[in-house]
Amino acid sequence: MEGVVTLNFSTTDASVVVVGGGVVGLSVAFHLAEAGVRDIVVVERGALGCGSSGKPIGGVRAQFSDPVNIELGLRSLRAFGDFGRRPGGDIRFARVGYLFLLSEAADVEAFTESVVTQNALGVPSRVISPERARELCPYVRTDGLVAAVHSPDDGHARPGLVIQGYARAAARAGVRILTHTTVTGIDVGAGHVTAVRTDRGVIRCAALVCAAGAWSAGIGEAAGVRLPVRPLRRQIALTRPLGPPAPPRVPFTIDFSSTAYFHNSDDGLLFGLADPAQEEGFDTTWTGGPEGWLGLFRDVARRRAPALADMEIAGGWAGLYEVTPDRNALIGRSGEVSNFLYATGFSGHGFLQAPAVGEVVRDLYLGRAPVVDVAALSADRFAGGGSPAARPEVHVV
Repeated sequence: MEGVVTLNFSTTDASVVVVGGGVVGLSVAFHLAEAGVRDIVVVERGALGCGSSGKPIGGVRAQFSDPVNIELGLRSLRAFGDFGRRPGGDIRFARVGYLFLLSEAADVEAFTESVVTQNALGVPSRVISPERARELCPYVRTDGLVAAVHSPDDGHARPGLVIQGYARAAARAGVRILTHTTVTGIDVGAGHVTAVRTDRGVIRCAALVCAAGAWSAGIGEAAGVRLPVRPLRRQIALTRPLGPPAPPRVPFTIDFSSTAYFHNSDDGLLFGLADPAQEEGFDTTWTGGPEGWLGLFRDVARRRAPALADMEIAGGWAGLYEVTPDRNALIGRSGEVSNFLYATGFSGHGFLQAPAVGEVVRDLYLGRAPVVDVAALSADRFAGGGSPAARPEVHVV
């Protein structure tokens, strides 16, 4: 790809080193370069998007319970809608809506409160009946449903195409992108990062942005900054092409109580579910057999969307969520190492919030008020037993 550099070097200089070549890191690099920052270097341990950003389809939504996450999602939705113009490229953004299926009265009450907050911020979400949910998604069985929540402006896009768009635009603006380059150490002096050490050479720098996803805790530790991020495997499955006739175009549909979800993917469907028994770790083995997590999905489908339960699977994917103790992101500037900024710990929301997060980190770097106030997402909230930034959300791709 244009702008990708793979040559060895002994020492080089940068104004900003962005660690992580996923969608968040590349959004940060693009927005910094667009604002006129020069000598930016992106360091990626593998290929671009090889971490969590490599998922085949990513959901994009503004349906959250708290203002900061709503605003990040809403601002990003607008950016995805304008992506063809800025930074450029077709990302196959499908505004099919998000549909949450609710089977517990307590969940309906909580979601109703969230809808009030969302509506006040401009999100057109609403609580609907189970019958209306079935009209929107014919696969749904309404038995046991109490209500549903729908927002027509949400949808899904292709993370790989978003990464390519940001990378091409950043490269055109002079950003150097170093792939297959591993950070081996970080030099810190007098409370400042002075250099990033890699297996290809040393990059002297005036600032560092950690956007390393599931590997962020190690980057923070190397700089003396605590980033409480842990890796957690999440898996999806893709059906074989369906039809003729073609499958109905459905919202990104989520059974809230089980976390099982599905939506269209090319000529078939994509399935997912957060396995409650999944242990933390860097394992990305896909276990799509009947005894694995896919069996859990099929059990839910037999109750909630029976037509999906026996669909033939063509393959799947496993990747890593970067989870924090309260399942909300870490975005901010370190108080101990003043030129260390971070954008990580998104717990499944990194792709959908990436455009707005790139703008926020740009503003934090430039020392101006960010487009979204992310003070509640500072890593400092976990110092001394701090309270969570917001109510934990359902975490789906």
